[in-house]
Amino acid sequence: MKEKSEMKEKIKKEVVEWVKALLYAIVAATIIRLYVFETMLVPTGSMIPTINIGDRLFIEKITYTVKEPELGDIVVIWSPFVDERALTMLRLFDKFMDLFAPRRFKGHVKYVKRLVGKEGDVLKIKDGKLYVNGVVPERIKDIRYEADGIFKYEHFYEWLAKASELRSNKKAYRSFLYDLARKYGRNLAVMILFLVGEEDLEYGEAFLPGILNYFDPSLVLFDEKKEKYYIPGMEYHEFFNRYYANLKLSDYIKRDEDGLITIKVPKGFYFFMGDNSKESLDCRFFGFVPKDHVIGTPILRIWPLSNFGPVQKK
Repeated sequence: MKEKSEMKEKIKKEVVEWVKALLYAIVAATIIRLYVFETMLVPTGSMIPTINIGDRLFIEKITYTVKEPELGDIVVIWSPFVDERALTMLRLFDKFMDLFAPRRFKGHVKYVKRLVGKEGDVLKIKDGKLYVNGVVPERIKDIRYEADGIFKYEHFYEWLAKASELRSNKKAYRSFLYDLARKYGRNLAVMILFLVGEEDLEYGEAFLPGILNYFDPSLVLFDEKKEKYYIPGMEYHEFFNRYYANLKLSDYIKRDEDGLITIKVPKGFYFFMGDNSKESLDCRFFGFVPKDHVIGTPILRIWPLSNFGPVQKK
């Protein structure tokens, strides 16, 4: 009996020690995840050929807490807004890891982009080249950029915010999009619809009759609670109202004598763009990114194994 009692006590102590070790490991892993390293899965082709769809990146988070990223660096940031479409692309592992993210970024996702403008920099796209303070930086000289979004429409951010605010009111929302189409063309209205999305669609309903009757079916989802179809998009107006309320955007976004739009990056913000400019949702379409939205720098591509290695070169 004594031997059995001693054995039980020994097993109990070992179990306790294993539980402690497991708890310590969880705490250590959480600390590392919060302050040192994390990973992200790249769901889109916005950085092709530098980074491909399906790449898993290992992100180092300490460097940019002690120094600012340099022009041309590839940087991982929190999306400035809730991105409903990107949330549908996350895998279970990524959803779990994002539970540890700061509360204010709940519903936000990670973007990986290239830094092309720091506070005070003046940007302009001409003939496919991005000029920063009048010159094409060496690190981005081989990238071709599309003059779209804010580089095409100087009030693009305001229009996007207004559309986002109106989205829950279908009649007012569509009226606003039709008004944009009449004044600035069909392409602008379709672009805003694609970015902001639309709620409460009936099966077979035209999206914007006379402007857009059909939409990519893969982008239309079904809301089981409402029993309605919808197009996921961005909740942009809350970000816009919070961060741009004290900015007079006309001081930073201007059309020059050549008819080209120049962008000056405000204090406290960055400007990011994707290398695959035609397919990139970046600052051209959602605005300046606050510095505190920077997560870190991707240092390794850890998947697929065939492409394992450093992500960026200096």
